[in-house]
Amino acid sequence: MSAIREKSIQALSEAKKVIYGQEKMLDAILAALVCEGHLLIEGMPGLGKTMSVSTMSKLCDLAYKRIQFTPDLLPSDLVGTMIYSQQKEEFSTKFGPIFTQLLLADEINRSPAKVQAALLEAMAEKQVTIGDNTHKLSSPFVVLATQNPIDQEGTYQLPEAQLDRFMMKIDVDYPDFDAEKNILGQKGNFLDDIKSVLTTEDILSMKEEVESIYIDEKIKDLIVKIVHATRPGNVHFDKEFDGAILAGGSPRACIWLYKISKFIAYMDNKDFVTPNHIMEIVSGVLGHRLILTYEASIDNLKGADIAKRIAEKLI
Repeated sequence: MSAIREKSIQALSEAKKVIYGQEKMLDAILAALVCEGHLLIEGMPGLGKTMSVSTMSKLCDLAYKRIQFTPDLLPSDLVGTMIYSQQKEEFSTKFGPIFTQLLLADEINRSPAKVQAALLEAMAEKQVTIGDNTHKLSSPFVVLATQNPIDQEGTYQLPEAQLDRFMMKIDVDYPDFDAEKNILGQKGNFLDDIKSVLTTEDILSMKEEVESIYIDEKIKDLIVKIVHATRPGNVHFDKEFDGAILAGGSPRACIWLYKISKFIAYMDNKDFVTPNHIMEIVSGVLGHRLILTYEASIDNLKGADIAKRIAEKLI
């Protein structure tokens, strides 16, 4: 076991001492930081989504900013703008909160299309355009976005192009009885007591170690077959879901199944990827990428469940 892996396990255990019953979400946040992918966290209010991101940012000693997305938010509130100085008689750049390492986009589905477009450039290209100049973002740069699953007045459906930029979507459920009981004795200022365990250098070193995990050609074939099986018209398409899937996973789904499965194997103390590692993440990686038909929504089918059933047939 490498020293950096031990530190990452320690960081997770420290997080789980203050965030009860949300182990899956904390694991996914660490995966996003190491693999440099963006994470979409969906759940009802009060389940610890924002608190989990704040806790992990302190444990990993990363530059962290939070933006509360609202219907009146402007792109300049996110990326920054050009300001004219009368004294100097010239324009200067005022950088927005997006210039950080870990960005929490709270309730991301509450902002209109212009703001989503500004965020999309940062997520896709790791850069931001202000005026005529393009500015590179720091590394790692990770967007952790939360959204409420209940549509209310003032919410906007995220465009498919943006959903595809998220490496995974995690559905956060209510904690179990014991976990919720533990919450009752929690101190109000526990974040002040958290000390960093991992540094930026540790995370970048861990990324290199994860990339060195072996993945067999047969596992690569399996990943591509699973994604192809979600695409109507493809030779590998699962006919059971004919009429339920409008559009399947993109090549980004293959890339993230490949990258995150290596991370899962690494945390499992294995030096190679197995089909079980793929199964652990297939719902999270593919679920939000499947565009379902109206008939599928009437039948209450969910993308994550369909992705899991397709993968189970192939593994």
